[in-house]
Amino acid sequence: MQLEKYTIDELNHQQAKKHQWRFNGVAADISNIDDVLKKLGVFNIAIPSWALGTGGTRFGRFSGGGEPRSLEEKIEDVGLIHALNKSSNAISLHIPWDIPKNAVAIKALAAQHGLHFDAVNSNTFQDQKDQKLSYKFGSLHHIDKAVRKQAIEHNIEVIKYGRQLESKAISVWLSDGSNFPGQLNFRKAFQNTLESLEEIYAALPDDWKIWVEYKPYEPNFYSTTIGDWGQSYLLANKLGAKASTLVDLGHHLQGTNIEQIVSLLLMEGKLAGFHFNDSKYGDDDLTVGSINPYQLFLIFNELVEGMDAKGMDHATSIGWMIDASHNVKDPIEDLLQSVQAIKIAYAQALLVDKTALVTAQNNNDVTLAQEILQQAYRTDVRPLVAEASLRNGGTLDPIGAFRKLNIRGNLIKERGLKTVATGL
Repeated sequence: MQLEKYTIDELNHQQAKKHQWRFNGVAADISNIDDVLKKLGVFNIAIPSWALGTGGTRFGRFSGGGEPRSLEEKIEDVGLIHALNKSSNAISLHIPWDIPKNAVAIKALAAQHGLHFDAVNSNTFQDQKDQKLSYKFGSLHHIDKAVRKQAIEHNIEVIKYGRQLESKAISVWLSDGSNFPGQLNFRKAFQNTLESLEEIYAALPDDWKIWVEYKPYEPNFYSTTIGDWGQSYLLANKLGAKASTLVDLGHHLQGTNIEQIVSLLLMEGKLAGFHFNDSKYGDDDLTVGSINPYQLFLIFNELVEGMDAKGMDHATSIGWMIDASHNVKDPIEDLLQSVQAIKIAYAQALLVDKTALVTAQNNNDVTLAQEILQQAYRTDVRPLVAEASLRNGGTLDPIGAFRKLNIRGNLIKERGLKTVATGL
C-alpha cells in the first residue's frame, strides 16, 4: 500500500486555514524561524523493523490485524509512516528476524518508498531454530569459547547483510549477565565480552561503526555484563575510534540523570545515538514522551548545545531510532506518536535562548536558568513540526490522516486479521 500525493494534499487542504493561523501565532515570536524549520525538515528518526507488529510481555502478546508478514511488508509500513510524516526515512533491521534474502530487490523496494537502511542489529539474546549451541547462560561473555565463537560469527554475518544493504553500523545489545550471586565471575565475563567484541570490531569495514548498548537488568536480575553507560564507554574506548555507546532511554534505573550521561558521552565523542522510548518503572518501552516529556526535552537541550559546540550536524552525526513495545496500541499509530514527540522535543530545544542561558549559568542565576528552559519547553511547537512536514510533502496531522484514510482497515483487507509480525 502506498499513499498518493493528491490524497495527502487533499487532507492538508482541509486543515490549511486552521494550521496557518496557529503557525503564524507561534512563528511571530521566533526570530530564526527559517533556520528552525530547516533543521526540523531534515531531522529523521529511523523505524525498527521489529516494532511494526504488536508488542508483548512474557505473559502474552495480543497481535493486531494487518501486521506485516514479511520484510517487504515491513518496508511498506515504514514507507506509509514516512509518507505521512516525512520524518522516518530509514529502517533498522534485526537479524535473524529480518534477513534480506535478495538484497538488491530489498534495496530497490526501500528506495521506492524513499527509505534507506539504518544500523543493523544482532540477536544473541534468543536461541534460534536449529541453533547448535544455546545462549541460556550468555553469548559474548559465555564461559564456553565455542558459544562465544558462535555469537561472534553471528555478528559478523549481520555485518555482511548490512553491507549488502549499504548500512554503516551494527548495534550490539547483550542480555548476558547473571541471576544469582556466585553464578558468574564478573571480571572474566567482562574480559570475554571485550575479546569477543574485538573480533567483531576487526571485521568492521573501514567506514562502519559498532554501537555498544547497555542495560541494568532483565532478563538477568543480579548482574548485567554491560549494565550501564560506564561499562559500555569502557568497552568502546578499548575497542577504538569506530566504537561508541548507544543510549536506550528505557535502559536506566529510576531517577537516573540521562541528560547528564548524554552530555558527557557527547563531549567525549562516544555517543553513538539513541533508542527512543519512555518508561514509568523500568525498561517499559512505552511510547516516546508519554510519561516524561520534560526529560526528553532536557536530553535534547543537552544534545543541541553539545552538538553545536562540536560543529556536528544534528540530523546525521549520530543515530536516531525508536525502540518501543506498543502492547495495546496500533503499532503504526504508536510510531507516528513517537516520531512527533521526538520532533516536538527537538523543536523546543532549538528555541532555547542559549546566550541568555549561558549568562544565567555564569551568574549562578538558578531561577533565571530554569525559566529560560521552561519558556522553551512551554512553547507549543506543534505548528512548527506540522509546517516542516507540510513543506516536505507530508501531512499536517499524521495520526488523523492514518485514521481518516482507514489505513489499518486497508492493511487488514490486504493481509488478513490474524497475521503476526516477527519481532517484539
